[in-house]
Amino acid sequence: MKHYLSFLIMSVAFLLSACSGVDSEAKYPTGADRSATGGDIYAESPSIFGKGGLSFLGGKDKKSDGSVLVNTYLWRAALDTVSFMPLASADPFGGTIITDWYSAPETPTERTKLNVFILGGDLAVSSLSVKVFRQVKSTGGWQDAAVSNETATKLEDAIFTRAREMKIAENN
Repeated sequence: MKHYLSFLIMSVAFLLSACSGVDSEAKYPTGADRSATGGDIYAESPSIFGKGGLSFLGGKDKKSDGSVLVNTYLWRAALDTVSFMPLASADPFGGTIITDWYSAPETPTERTKLNVFILGGDLAVSSLSVKVFRQVKSTGGWQDAAVSNETATKLEDAIFTRAREMKIAENN
């Protein structure tokens, strides 16, 4: 039931994001920007479940057909961890989750946006990257604000910890 609900939420988010027509701003990167920042999203995949991940589109290397390897535990844990925020986009084939701006009820003059990237098929911290953006409301509208590097690290740790819990629970 849990897997069915996760799949249903992911499918609806994916379908809605395709219809949204939301114009993303250049200063808040998307999954397409990931390759320009050095994240290697391609990996060899001898089978569909190569090295603990799902290989979408099959293939042997990035030059022949551009296969992408996404760790299923990291993917599900990332969706679970950011579920309190509205999703702008979720791409299970590319391992990209982009949230919309979220304001907590206790801080309505501050909002946060997350970009989560699953960079590989291994259940490893190096296969996960989180980018955090923050804005504060002033008289002139929303203004970009600084975000501590610890914030992204804490989110990555929470996602990774949840992914390990999911793997352990599934193996028991």
